[in-house]
Order: sequence, then C-alpha cells, then structure tokens
Amino acid sequence: MSQEPLRTAPATDDRPPARGAGLLVVAVYVIFALAATARASVQLVRDAAEAPLAYGLSGFAAVVYVVAAVALAHNGRRMRRMAWVAVSIEMLGVLVVGTLSFLTPELFPRDTVWSHFGSGYGFVPLVLPALGLFWLWRSSPGRVARASESH
Repeated sequence: MSQEPLRTAPATDDRPPARGAGLLVVAVYVIFALAATARASVQLVRDAAEAPLAYGLSGFAAVVYVVAAVALAHNGRRMRRMAWVAVSIEMLGVLVVGTLSFLTPELFPRDTVWSHFGSGYGFVPLVLPALGLFWLWRSSPGRVARASESH
C-alpha cells in the first residue's frame, strides 16, 4: 500500500504593505534609489576611469537603495529579512565610507553618496538607515504581537 505524501498549502502572508510612517520611509528610499541610480549610471558611463572606487561605490549604494526600497515596501517575512540585510549594509557602508573619506581622502577623489557621511545629501544617507532600522524594529510582527498581548 503506497502512501501519498502530505501536501500542505504554502503559508501565505496577508499582512498589508507599509502604511503611515513606514510609507514615508519607503518613499524616501525610492527617491534615493532613483537619485543614486541616475547619478551612478552617469558617473560609470562617462567617467568610470576617473574614480573607479568612488563611482563603483555609488553604483553599489544605488543597488542597496533599490533593494531596500523594494523590500521595505513589502511586508512579507522574506522581504523583511531582505530589508534588514539591505538597510544594515547601507548603515555599515555609510559609516565605513564616511570614515574613510575623512581619514584617507585620496581613496575618494570624487564623492559618493556615502562620502563624508552623506554631507552632499544633507546627511540623509546617514539618518535614513537609522530610520529604516528603527522602523523595521518598531513594526516587527513579533514585537507588535507581544506588545498587543501585554495590554
């Protein structure tokens, strides 16, 4: 007698996408994704040989912003994990590149989005990942569920 394997329906995640403050964070990420992608594309096409590290990092930052924007806009489990990774990489990038651009400016003959902690963008690149990480923590389904149980 042959047994058929049990088939279970895939788990669905029916949580709504970002709203309120989360939507504002997503909107800023989308704006930065577009701006960084446009800037990096022009830099890499026109002047890549002039400052390969700086322009390469601008391209990397653009990819990080795009991934973060898409992942933050969705509220599924996998996308939340992807958002945590992307925003954490962004925070690390801004801190490392920001520090190096002050300590060893010769590495960055041209600015990147993250140079001098994003001073060319009003320090938004420094503040944005902090807001993104805070929003991810604050809107964590597990944290929200625990908070609602305690009331």
